[in-house]
Amino acid sequence: MPGTRLRVLSKFMEWAKNDPMRIFWLAGLAGTGKTSIAVTLCRMLQDEPDIMLGGAFFCSRTANVSELTDARYIIPTLVVALAEQSPIFAAALTAELAADLRAALKPVSNQISILLQRPLKSLVPTPRSIIFIIDALDECSDENEVRKILQAISTFACDASVKFIVTSRPETHISTSPISSSDRNSVLRLHTIDTSQVTEDIRLYVADAFSKSPLEESWYTESDVILLAGHADGLFIFASTIIAYVLDTESVEDRVARLRTVVNAMKDSQVATGPLDAMYEFVLTRASDTKRVEPNELEATRQVLACIAMARMPLSIVALAEILRRKPDVLRASLRRLRAVIHVPDEADQPGLRMVHASFSDYLSDRAAAKLRVPAALGNESLARGCLRVMDERLHFNVSQSHSSHAENSATVPNTVNLSLEYACLQWIYHIDGLPQPWIMESDINLIFLPKILFWLEVMSVLGRVRRAAAMLIFAATAVRSQYRM
Repeated sequence: MPGTRLRVLSKFMEWAKNDPMRIFWLAGLAGTGKTSIAVTLCRMLQDEPDIMLGGAFFCSRTANVSELTDARYIIPTLVVALAEQSPIFAAALTAELAADLRAALKPVSNQISILLQRPLKSLVPTPRSIIFIIDALDECSDENEVRKILQAISTFACDASVKFIVTSRPETHISTSPISSSDRNSVLRLHTIDTSQVTEDIRLYVADAFSKSPLEESWYTESDVILLAGHADGLFIFASTIIAYVLDTESVEDRVARLRTVVNAMKDSQVATGPLDAMYEFVLTRASDTKRVEPNELEATRQVLACIAMARMPLSIVALAEILRRKPDVLRASLRRLRAVIHVPDEADQPGLRMVHASFSDYLSDRAAAKLRVPAALGNESLARGCLRVMDERLHFNVSQSHSSHAENSATVPNTVNLSLEYACLQWIYHIDGLPQPWIMESDINLIFLPKILFWLEVMSVLGRVRRAAAMLIFAATAVRSQYRM
């Protein structure tokens, strides 16, 4: 394990065992390795006899799961994880829920009290410390909810030995909260660690990845590794992107050519941006080389990237292809040159298309060159129109193939409701609301969606989302008619 990471993890373990402070905040810029540390820490805590990993919540914008960007899901998820390990806590939690069935839907401060603070009394006294890990808190979408959870855990009081480890970027709404107080909490800022130590860690990381390749070692040199580590500027995500780009081929010649291209680009300083943006620009520029990619292919790839960035739940190649009216093999081919920055599942019908790192999504929408920039509106409009089109083509009478309207819907989703139709039915209005002018879709809703509304309700019923359907209809009416209130 690289030296700096080992020192950070040792500091964590020392705090967990001996420090009376309840919160350890690990702050770091994008790509500095916060999540990898959190994952490693989870594994280490599993083997500690004096410490119990109560639960972990990994916030993520790139997973395309809306619950992972909603801070209101954090406490309920953590208490369920603890209940699965402790029958005593589970019994106390069950009693609290019996008294208040809607506890998990309440504000964070109430969640802490009802779901965690009260049930934890059942574990007093306990010789083991209980650690909860919340990773990448800055990736939650609602800053106000993030402030609430930070305030709640900062004022949390309990006789049981309970501690929280929080990792995040040093965003303003987090760094100005009580969590940043070194007098009340332990604070470690990764980006303040000596750069030479981190560079050495990255050198070891790159060398280890290259040496594990099935090809002979002569395809790279130590000077290559040193150069790449030096240009990483302390960002592990920079190094991992290089590794993914270089190793994404089985050919010795292609691998050597890719490495030489990267090394030469670094030597020539072809880009004047920060190291992470430089790597993203490098990958995108080569993926959009006009000698190999036609202009229409480039525009199609931009649309696909925009959709992956804005998707609200994991999609597969097949599902996204149907939504965009593309052939799955063509869509996969358009992403082949971007596998260093886009996770593409092995199987075409396997969900999981996503950005490898949230910083890539930020780069695409905010900092990329004009011809490469991917605005959020492009993804939302493409997905909104695609969802409406899928519902228009796929919704019909008895779409669920039910034998009787009097029988309860089966818990198993029928084959007629595949991932693309499920996504379309669940997410269409949210993409419309994400447009700068959502009311431009009102005619499409009237012409396409309303004639199919009863069939849509049937699918929502099969998916167990009838309550959500009612909320979505209210939301749709509010979104598309907002221009009349201006």
